[in-house]
Amino acid sequence: MFLHTRQQYRLTADHLVGHFTRWPADELAGLVLGAFSSCGDAAYRAQGDALMEQQAAVAGPENWPWMSWLASTRAEQGRGREAHGLAGQALALHPRSGVAVHALAHAEHELGADRACTGFLDQWLRADPQAVQSRHLSWHAALRSIACGDFPDARRRADTALARTDVGMRAATNWRLLLVGQTPAGRSDPDQVRELLAAPGGMAEVFHTFNLALAVESATDDLYVLARRAAADERPDFRDALAPVVQPLAEVTADRPRAAVDLLSNLGEKAERIGGVRVEREIIQDTLARALVDAGEHVRAAALLHDRTTTRRHHTYEDRLLAARIPANVADPH
Repeated sequence: MFLHTRQQYRLTADHLVGHFTRWPADELAGLVLGAFSSCGDAAYRAQGDALMEQQAAVAGPENWPWMSWLASTRAEQGRGREAHGLAGQALALHPRSGVAVHALAHAEHELGADRACTGFLDQWLRADPQAVQSRHLSWHAALRSIACGDFPDARRRADTALARTDVGMRAATNWRLLLVGQTPAGRSDPDQVRELLAAPGGMAEVFHTFNLALAVESATDDLYVLARRAAADERPDFRDALAPVVQPLAEVTADRPRAAVDLLSNLGEKAERIGGVRVEREIIQDTLARALVDAGEHVRAAALLHDRTTTRRHHTYEDRLLAARIPANVADPH
């Protein structure tokens, strides 16, 4: 716990390996298993996944914390159906498991679930509006509304459930809305975003900085400045992963889709070094799809999203990404 709170993730991960040998399936130690993925190293991430599976097997299917954590792991691995089943199993044992309901939200995003799933989230939130996961789960509900094409509901959720300080979640909602030509929810204050970037911890972590880049939204000049800062950074993840993502964001806002396509097409697996989880990084693929369509490369865009449009039950959002851009004041006059 001491190491994890000080962001010493590799040391935490190394310690956990020995810890679980002495105390198998220790639930308190399970709280910091995220250290493996936080290392930003594929080998550590794989080791963490293997350790998770091993400890969950030791704990057994009646242990709701371990079933909840295993559900989260499966969702991040893209194994949505397994994650959905495990999350449901954990919630049957303990209906207020925040980890399980969060894993369920991730699994349902991967599966393209319908509005009934959003109803379950709303019911869970109403039972305890002060739950620590409330704002983040409200963001997931907004994403579900976007996926189903209910853009007014997505804006309503973002404006009513997310605080001014939830810059990353608000930005991730708005960027998706803007990509499909929709009016965004309440935008972030550009001055606030600049202050956050200039603060001592503004560029301490790649994923945090990526969220602030999304929050810049249509401030093209600010995005170019941030891209240059990231490219000049001595840290490899900022220079080699963040800069090649922020630059295309600037190109998209500058209506230069071809430049965005060229940059994002070469990103490959470096996108994972941005951090966050699958649903959060997916917005990079969304941006490339939008840029491809705007550059007239509809076939490549369709191929890029083929897995999503053929496996998700509801994919209105993906269909909109593959359609010609519709100005926001025409697409959604309200």
